[in-house]
Amino acid sequence: MTFKAFLFRGAAASAVALSAALACAAPAVAQDGTSAEASAENRTYLPAEFARFAPQSALDMLNQVPGFVIRQATVERGLGQATGNVLLNGQRISNKSDDIVAQLRRIPAANVVRIEIRDGATLGIPGLSGQVANVVSKAGGLKGQWSYRPEFRQYFTDPLLTRFDVSVSGERGPVEFTFGIENQASRSGAGGDTLIYDADGDLIDTRLDEWTGNFDQPRASARFVYDGPGDSVGNLNLSYRDFDYEYREDGFRTGPGKPDRERDVTEVEEGHDYEIGGDYQFDLWSGQLKLIGLDRYNEAHYEVDVIVDYADATPTAGERVTQDSEESERILRGEYQWKQGVADWEISAEAAFNALDSVTRLFELQPGGGFTEVAFPNGTARVEESRYETGVSYGRPLSDTLSFQLALGAEYSELSQIGGNGQTRTFWRPKGQLTAVWQADPRTTVNFRLQRKVGQLNFSDFLASVNLNNGTTNQGNPDLVPPQSWEAEVEGARSWGKWGNATLRVYGHLVDDIVDYVPIGATGESIGNLDQATRYGIEWRGTTNLDPAGIRGLRIDTRVWLQSTSVEDPLTGKKRAISGALQQFASINARWDVPETDWAFGGGLSHQRSAPVYRLTEVSRQWEIPLGGNLFVEHKNFHGLTLRASVNNLFYGESYMDRTVHDGRRTDPVSFVEIRDRTIGPIFSFEIRGKF
Repeated sequence: MTFKAFLFRGAAASAVALSAALACAAPAVAQDGTSAEASAENRTYLPAEFARFAPQSALDMLNQVPGFVIRQATVERGLGQATGNVLLNGQRISNKSDDIVAQLRRIPAANVVRIEIRDGATLGIPGLSGQVANVVSKAGGLKGQWSYRPEFRQYFTDPLLTRFDVSVSGERGPVEFTFGIENQASRSGAGGDTLIYDADGDLIDTRLDEWTGNFDQPRASARFVYDGPGDSVGNLNLSYRDFDYEYREDGFRTGPGKPDRERDVTEVEEGHDYEIGGDYQFDLWSGQLKLIGLDRYNEAHYEVDVIVDYADATPTAGERVTQDSEESERILRGEYQWKQGVADWEISAEAAFNALDSVTRLFELQPGGGFTEVAFPNGTARVEESRYETGVSYGRPLSDTLSFQLALGAEYSELSQIGGNGQTRTFWRPKGQLTAVWQADPRTTVNFRLQRKVGQLNFSDFLASVNLNNGTTNQGNPDLVPPQSWEAEVEGARSWGKWGNATLRVYGHLVDDIVDYVPIGATGESIGNLDQATRYGIEWRGTTNLDPAGIRGLRIDTRVWLQSTSVEDPLTGKKRAISGALQQFASINARWDVPETDWAFGGGLSHQRSAPVYRLTEVSRQWEIPLGGNLFVEHKNFHGLTLRASVNNLFYGESYMDRTVHDGRRTDPVSFVEIRDRTIGPIFSFEIRGKF
């Protein structure tokens, strides 16, 4: 049996197993008002059901929907099919830079009419599967809301005083509008020892480093929704962002037979981007035509300096790398939908144009001072892609308990690199998706998805790059191609009535041309394609309300995600994990809204582990806070404001790295082993939310 057949048969068998397992998972409870005919997925939440949380925005409300986790739309090739799991008034968002979380944060809670949890396969929007939230809102009079979220850390980190968001929404005639200003800033830092051992395990270098990173990204945005004649509706999204990142690392190094030395690293990245996206849907013949356009642009300057000062007479050494880049994307898309009896049809066509212009330069510090440029092959080039896609989808119910949707399509693309040993190539790729939903019983729903997917490339991977801090270099690879995958997934959801709900998802992926590190020439390496890889896993999400047990206001959310990946290593020929792939994640969070008060308390635990990164010369694993813990206290009506204080990293989780570097390829002897352990410390966060 081929792996593709195994995925399909395994997913189908899992659907039956999931429905049985979830049916047995529900505790025996009395009738609680939940309709016996209600689907486990098709649930509707009215604003009154969120009143105890005192929400200020649609995001606050959606975050409290039992068992639901917002899945951001992935960065796809163009717009393509829907990939997230949130709709606004039944429509997907026709933009890419301004994510759904930011848009939900700008919708006042008072504007939310209801939140619907639906089965993606029944919504007639190609690409949706599993649980999908449709946030239905209606603007009224002029409303405003704001939040201010400072953060403080005990060690190494500057205070975060610039994180805020303000939005105003309303309507004028047939146009609803929302204006927003925000700065989703961050501050980070850590410090501690790094020990370097030789191949025999002898300590050869001791390093004490402290670093601080500051990131600000003020953004202005606007959204307009036009309620046109008949069933026509239009959307216009505008956003502009400035970004500024500053990193500073101060280090002291010493070791036997080596002079003491101080090492300073400075890194800056600054630039701006904008996005203009819009769509208009109107009646045409017996259906509706939707026209979509998007223009996105990003300009950035990046610079890193590494300077080493020696305690003896050794001359000061240093390197500098700079990169100036411009990235653009333009998309035109059309979708025509109509109904034929109980069936939903859609045909679509899309044209997308992407381009990256990048100039990377390398410099060395001269003994007399000043930097001199040195050759850096393949660091400067233009990468561009023209892509054309067409597709058709058909969906309908097969019975009262079973519905499906089939989407088929193909894309043609021309991928060019100008400079840096560039070339021009053309590709023709089929794609498609089959989704189905089965109402196994009144409280159990099973969703199935089988998809042929074409992935997206990072154009920067075509060009050479260097990491001065770690001493690694990518040679650049003009032969990169997008990965393609067969993906099968089964998701079962079970309602427990007033006790809550649970969702269990199992999946398997077969990936062709997986992107990983590959050999370039005799000694080089870069991002490239490996033949095949597999990825499979299981995820559990559950919400338990303890009101029926007599503990009013207490809710517990749990999530467990286990994943295994496999790819053939290009050096050893042996199977290993995909570089950096998630291996396990688990979290449990509790929230207690104290009855008859405005107080809420809670906290949680979390753990995450990822696979090592396999370069051709080294293997490394970097991770932070392997066991996370947090506590919070919230007052939901302090003179009309919501106040929240929290502390994170309760168990003083640190920043770790294990790195084994070889003398040449990984098949050669070990050169040195690097063990890093840096303190992060507790993180104190505050939030003030209000409306006007």
